[in-house]
Amino acid sequence: MGNQDTRLPGADFVRASACMIVLLHHLGQRIDYRSALGHDGWKIFSNGGGFGVGLFFVLSGFLLSLPFWRALDRGDTLPSLRTYLLRRAARILPGFWLVLTITFVLSFTLFDSQLDVWLWLRYLAGVLTLSDWHWTTLFPVDVNGPLWSIGFEVSSYLMLPLGFLALFALGERASPVARRVIWVSVIGVALGAHQIFASLVQVDPYRMGWEYGLQGGAKVWMPRFNPFSFFAIFAFGALAGGIQTLLAGRKGWLFDLVCLAGVVGTGWFMASVAIRQEGELYGWFEVPYQFPIMPTLAALVLIAGPSSVLVGRLLDNAPVRYIALVSFGVYVWHYLLIELVRQLVDPGMVYGGMQDVAAYYTFGAGVVVVSFALATASYHWLEAPVIRWARGLERPARTERILQTA
Repeated sequence: MGNQDTRLPGADFVRASACMIVLLHHLGQRIDYRSALGHDGWKIFSNGGGFGVGLFFVLSGFLLSLPFWRALDRGDTLPSLRTYLLRRAARILPGFWLVLTITFVLSFTLFDSQLDVWLWLRYLAGVLTLSDWHWTTLFPVDVNGPLWSIGFEVSSYLMLPLGFLALFALGERASPVARRVIWVSVIGVALGAHQIFASLVQVDPYRMGWEYGLQGGAKVWMPRFNPFSFFAIFAFGALAGGIQTLLAGRKGWLFDLVCLAGVVGTGWFMASVAIRQEGELYGWFEVPYQFPIMPTLAALVLIAGPSSVLVGRLLDNAPVRYIALVSFGVYVWHYLLIELVRQLVDPGMVYGGMQDVAAYYTFGAGVVVVSFALATASYHWLEAPVIRWARGLERPARTERILQTA
């Protein structure tokens, strides 16, 4: 993360919220809702927790687009792609590869996975961050489902500069506002590619369904879960970044109202949808997580937060900044910990299996505490050192300053 004076108020709140929504989502899935544990509060997270993943993609698109928008508006050339890719690799890959490899080894030594060519293929696809292109590799390892999204994130990283190439080619022939309007066509292209992918890719119907494990679940998600549908969400965040750069330097209480409306609207929408629906909550064009309503509400927070007088700073308080700082580690570790509790401590910690209130909250609190402990250690001893090392490899003359690490 950047220094305090480089923060964009509201961004840490969105990141921390996404992290906690996903964490509570996977804990909530373990509840037997016919028991005393079952109530609408947990159901919101159990059914609507996928919105947390959507928030991560909107936020990443928002933050990573900023140096491109700023360079465009200054009339500069395309920011260094070498620096851009180096920073992305340094931020994501070390922590991801560590958890991926530990999970892979545990899957066939402690859990019940068979060490065959398919398990190796999925692991290799995960290492290469190519797992998002086919249902057989969508989940790169067993017993740590959330790692599926890393491949989609990396694909979005690679597509983002491609989307900006046309805008840089236009140069000053397009006004700053026109460039943002043109970016809408990038979202349109992503949606078109999503439709083509969904229509062409065939999924083997044999053993399709979550009752057959992650591979069966992959067949349920694919082909609507594909790199282009998630880039559409990511590119929506990039549009929000373009709007925010037009407002940079402005302050006013109106932005406080808009930011607060985004926070309240996002929470209300997530709760109201999750109470009524289950599953992947597809929106327009069958893009996951109620696209584009949910991204729009999150975008309000990201656009208005930096220009707010008070709300943005209140949202990004010290606990929120800490959660945001270690959120990546929490995301990649927590599900493996839940599975370890199920395997080693309480076999009832299966999907829809927990009935004992005391046991559930005891084990759930343990998962949260250990997740944050591992995430903190990972950030300070692995992720941050690699980030500093990678910054030393950058070419100073070509470096574009990025306000926050996404």
